[in-house]
Amino acid sequence: MLLPDMNLLPALDALLREGSVTGAAAVMNVSPSAMSRTLARLRRVVGDPLLVPSGRGMALTPRARELRPQAAAALGQALAALRPPPPVDLAEVQRDFVIRTNDSVAVVLGAALLARVAREAPGVRLRILPEGDEDPADLRDRVDLDLGALPETPPDVRTAHLAEHRYVAAVRPGGDSPARGPASAPLSPAGFVALPHVTVSRHGRARSVIDDRLAELGLERRVLATVPTFGAACFLALETDAYAIVPSGFAERAAAALRLAVHEIPLRLPAVRFDMSWHVRHDADPAHRWLRDTLAVLAGDRPRALVGERSAAE
Repeated sequence: MLLPDMNLLPALDALLREGSVTGAAAVMNVSPSAMSRTLARLRRVVGDPLLVPSGRGMALTPRARELRPQAAAALGQALAALRPPPPVDLAEVQRDFVIRTNDSVAVVLGAALLARVAREAPGVRLRILPEGDEDPADLRDRVDLDLGALPETPPDVRTAHLAEHRYVAAVRPGGDSPARGPASAPLSPAGFVALPHVTVSRHGRARSVIDDRLAELGLERRVLATVPTFGAACFLALETDAYAIVPSGFAERAAAALRLAVHEIPLRLPAVRFDMSWHVRHDADPAHRWLRDTLAVLAGDRPRALVGERSAAE
């Protein structure tokens, strides 16, 4: 279907409201002759004279009177569609946000995020999904925000860097082994391998950059178990003679709740990135932007409690 020239709509509205070519020309800021030519085009498009001579002026035809409210409404809707969205009232937003991440995010940032939601956007509900295959395509229709580190992302997925974090070794304090000394005691590479390790990997991989650094020193560790969550690693460390290799922020919370000792890992390990990713359709979405800004603020407010990265210890 061939669409009419929509640029004629403002002129039609002006002609029907003013009831004269001269008045419509003044409203549209064009010459009377230009408006006369536009009226001729409108007559051909509409199939009606619209304005006809009447004494010293002009009169609307019956069809023009019918069109007057329609033209005004259509022009108003068109203008509304072309305006930027009004500021969002977060208190009135009713929406679910699907966030995919690991348990470290929920522990480190979760309480502060929920407090902000309850205070600023009480109609928002967070649905936190566990890590899976991390397919960036999920952000197109299934996941609103991914927190962690995605593999290479397609052009329609945005990524913003939030922070970096390090891994530490959490262990139950006390006992006969010197490797289970207080957190204030520096841990040596030999002490780091004196106890077995519990590592976190969704796919059960026991080797990581930690093993490469130990090999450079002629050392090797024993991985007692791999588990899918950092919480499981800490609980296993609490009940066994093993180090749980977990993010520093998570370890800080776990140490307070579970009375674990936390040691810096005595190796040159690279910092691990923590990002958030979303689909481009959410770029200008005010509520989604509020969620992203809130997480950026919360991550920046906790420089020592940076959340876990999904593949760093795998």
